[in-house]
Amino acid sequence: MRYKKNEEIRRLWIQKTLSGIPAGQRILDAGAGERANQLFCKHLHYVSQDFCQYDGTGDENSMHTGTWNTKGIDLICDITAIPEKENSFDAILCSEVLEHLPEPTLALDEFARLLRKGGKLILTAPFVSWVHFAPFHYCSGFSRYWYEYHLPKRGLKIIELTQNGDWFALMYQEITRIGGMERRSRSWCWPLAYFLKLLMIVYFAIRPKKTNPIACFGWHCICEKE
Repeated sequence: MRYKKNEEIRRLWIQKTLSGIPAGQRILDAGAGERANQLFCKHLHYVSQDFCQYDGTGDENSMHTGTWNTKGIDLICDITAIPEKENSFDAILCSEVLEHLPEPTLALDEFARLLRKGGKLILTAPFVSWVHFAPFHYCSGFSRYWYEYHLPKRGLKIIELTQNGDWFALMYQEITRIGGMERRSRSWCWPLAYFLKLLMIVYFAIRPKKTNPIACFGWHCICEKE
């Protein structure tokens, strides 16, 4: 059994979702960063937004990219105060951004303001994640219940809420990282970690194909402004 990684599953879902938006519609990529999803928006009027304060570096207790290029961003501003008129977008994409906001529900308020009636809001956020992009990392644990509670309160009707992976997929991804993490921490037992990784790869390859929903990478959500 092959377990797909978090990013692979998410990228395929975003590509499929964006391809379903009618050509010519105006879409906001909120918290766009390096605009990785612009590739899937060639048929749309694409507008990117980011606060452009992260440069790829940070404290040693977090994961960082080393470099981060946001030079092409259209709207440099706070995600909770975007300088656009009400009802000015047909769709909004916000992928893996909410964990970097001190108060993510304020971003939902802004998205509800910016979307036209019938417009689509496309969201992904981690249920489990490493600390990354610190100091701009504030929360995790975005469960399905977070979406089901906060979105309808803002007139956003959920039309799709899909789980990304499950507990086993999450464990497989993390166990395959254990060797690299031990070497990163300069632990003397890193060879044992690679041995454990090998054993676990064999285990996951032969275990029955059953899923467990108690944890996952995150949730993929599409909602519509009523």
